[in-house]
Parts: sequence; C-alpha cells; structure tokens
Amino acid sequence: MEFKQFDTDKLMYVTNRPPLVFTEGSGMYMTDNNGKRYLDFLQGWAVNSLGHSPQCIVDALVVQSKKMINPSPAFFNQPASELAVMLTANSCFDRVFFTNSGAEANEGAIKLARKWGQIHRNSADESRYEIITFNHSFHGRTLATMSASGKPGWDTIFAPQVPGFPKAELNDLGSVEALINSRTVAVMLEPVQGEAGVIPATHEFMQALRQLTKKLGLLLIVDEVQTGCGRTGELFGYQLSGIEPDIMTLGKGIGGGVPLAALLAREEVACFQAGDQGGTYNGNPLMTAVGAAVMKELLKPDFLPSVKEKGAYLSAELLKLCKKHGLQGERGEGLLRALELGSDIGPKIVDLARERNPVGLLLNSPRPNLLRFMPALNVSKDELDQMLTILSDILTQLHHG
Repeated sequence: MEFKQFDTDKLMYVTNRPPLVFTEGSGMYMTDNNGKRYLDFLQGWAVNSLGHSPQCIVDALVVQSKKMINPSPAFFNQPASELAVMLTANSCFDRVFFTNSGAEANEGAIKLARKWGQIHRNSADESRYEIITFNHSFHGRTLATMSASGKPGWDTIFAPQVPGFPKAELNDLGSVEALINSRTVAVMLEPVQGEAGVIPATHEFMQALRQLTKKLGLLLIVDEVQTGCGRTGELFGYQLSGIEPDIMTLGKGIGGGVPLAALLAREEVACFQAGDQGGTYNGNPLMTAVGAAVMKELLKPDFLPSVKEKGAYLSAELLKLCKKHGLQGERGEGLLRALELGSDIGPKIVDLARERNPVGLLLNSPRPNLLRFMPALNVSKDELDQMLTILSDILTQLHHG
C-alpha cells in the first residue's frame, strides 16, 4: 500500500481544517509542509505554555524515556510524586490525581464531588449529586463534561444528557442561589470562560460564590484547564480573587504540549476509595516528568511577573487597535485575551492572517465577532508587536475593502 507523506484522507472528519500540514515548531513559530512559517497565537489552544518544543521539555522526554515510561498506575513513580509536591506546595490543595486530558480531569472532579455528596447526605435516602454549572461554559467532550458545559446546542448532539447540571449565569449570584436545593453538592466554574469568548468571572463574584458555598456546605470546583499554570499571570486563576476552592482541575499548560492534566482536592474532600478512580496511563513518569519541567520554569522568580507585564502590554495595545479601527474593546486576564470586533469578521481575519506571506499568523475566533489570543507565556514583546502589526494591517485591508 502506497503511503503519501502528507495524505490526510484517512483521518476522521471532526472539524474543518485548512489544507496544510505542520511539520515543525519552535517557540512561537510553526512551519508547514511547504516550508512556510507561521507566528502561532493559538499554541494548541493555550496548551504550549512554553512554546513549541522548548528545550526543557525535550530534555525531560529524552532523559525520562531512557529511565522508565510506564511502570503501571498500580505503583508509585518518582516524577509523579515530584510534580504532586510542587502543585500542592504552591496551591491550597493537598491531594493530586493525574489524568491525560482536561476533560478527564473534569470528569474526575464530577465523580469526586458526587462521591463526597454520597458520604455527606442530607438524609438517609437522598444523595447530593447536582453540580451547578454556567451557561456558555466549556468543561470537555465526554458525555458528562458536555452535559456540564453550557455550550449552546450541546444538549441535543448526543442526547440524552447526563442529568444533574443545572445552569446559572456567570457573575450573577442570584441565579446560583435560585438553583440550590437539597440535591446540590457543588458549584463548578471557569475563572475565565474561554470558549465563550474570554469572559472573566469578576473577583467580587468569585469571592461571593466562595462565601455562599461555604455557608451552605457546598463544594466549589474551579476548572482551570485553560486558566491554570500561569496563563492569567498568577500560577492559578483562583488566586486572582484571593479565595480557596475545594477542587481544581488543570490541563493544557501543565504539560506544555504533552497529554497531561490533574485533579486536585483539599484533604477533607479527597474521598475516593479503592477502585473508584484510575486509568492505564494516569500519572505515568514520562508525562509527569514533562509536567515537573514545566512547573520549574513557571516557578522561576521572574516568570509570572513577566506574564502579568506582557498581559498588561497586550491589553493596552489591543485597546489602541480598538481606537484606531473602531472596534468594541478587549478583555481577559494575563495572556488569555479577546478582541471584540463589533461585527462577524473574525473568521475572515483568521483566514487572511493564515494566508499572509511570507509569514502567516495563526489566530482563533471562538465567536464570529471576536478573536482570542493564547500565546506562549514566554512570548517576547517583539512577537506581540509583530502580531499586532499584522492584525492592524488586516483590519485596514478589510476596512478599505
């Protein structure tokens, strides 16, 4: 059977993709099969926290692959233990369970909350299992996490949904209070709703929600798959509000590009029993060695302050673009930001940016009327300026077109 190097016909269709194949990546750039370079402001949807193929990840993979790849989750291994210590030492959590994806971590958080609700029943016959989530939220693509998500239309794609996820409105405490009943066990939210268009939960809302959940004996779960691991300028997004949740999920940036995620919980909430949770690849030393290497970079003294500084710079420069081109505004936290366009030109901008020569620009438009920016956390100001210049040129082109 003949194999063509760039034949993609046998890959299952799940989304529309441009007719190019990426073959290399370094830092903020990728190169396609024709040798064209692209400045990448997607970075795998905020996955490549240190850019493409950073040396620390390459070294971790090489060194660990020569030692041990997977001893089985029936045994402890050194890199998983090392990474768990770093995560708990720098957060309010006491226990860690490693997974392979953010959706799997969120699925684990749902299971853990429901297990806790079975133990802390309201009566002999009624378990607490309902988890209040939010309209326009995104928690993953398993059946349970799709049901937990508030993405429009997802309630019918693979119906019937998994029950037990009533939807509130972000930044509206009253909408949360209205859904609480004897079956409620937890509230789950993203500190910044990424897929909804980079909509931050206000710090006041996060604080009030923590007070409410504590008062009523409910768990607070933060889905930090996109906001965790330095993306907001703090190590974890919940730290922006000065609160301490009960459960947190991580993904994307924790692995810097490899499949690694985590479920974290406070000691009194970590109630799994033998057989409740597991996974063949969970916490394997190859992936957790990479996670440890990423965390060591994030925890260097100047790293997170530089993310805050570049996030503020990007915000200010996007506001300048708004004034220059008559756009609506910008929003976000740290280096997770969105530009509100005022009209549905986002997909057109994405196409024009990618097709630009000699260097293309990769952007994301999660909603037709906005762009989302998710650069590597070690992006340079020169690279930010290069993106802003290209974007301004495209906006000018569209305006005069």
